[in-house]
Amino acid sequence: MRIGELAEQAGVKPHTVRYYEREGLLRAPRRTQSGYRDYGPEALDDLRFIKKAQAVGLALEDVREVMAIASGGKPPCDHVRAAVRARLGELEQRLRELGALRLTLLRTLRRLERAPRPKRGCRCAVIEEVAARTSS
Repeated sequence: MRIGELAEQAGVKPHTVRYYEREGLLRAPRRTQSGYRDYGPEALDDLRFIKKAQAVGLALEDVREVMAIASGGKPPCDHVRAAVRARLGELEQRLRELGALRLTLLRTLRRLERAPRPKRGCRCAVIEEVAARTSS
């Protein structure tokens, strides 16, 4: 099948298919006499697997490794478990960072709402005040 048909059946755009080829997630397809890509059913299976792996939170690098392990004949479940644990740890760290940023934004907003009318030429007294506190 041609790239447009493959992409449509997989629910992705043709440029996504090309990207996955460049990144080594999809094998390069056969080419027709006129140079068009000609994909077999395994490419559709691979695209569907990639989408499912991303849906459970795996990064493309993890997906590439899982597919390589599986193509070598070994079950990749231990690798998937480790990748999911790592992604969960990254997400929890990011949530902590976002929580801290949320508190900073709330405090800054409260200060801005209480701040006096700015003087002409002032960039923002509240930001200057916060910056002075954090650099000391």
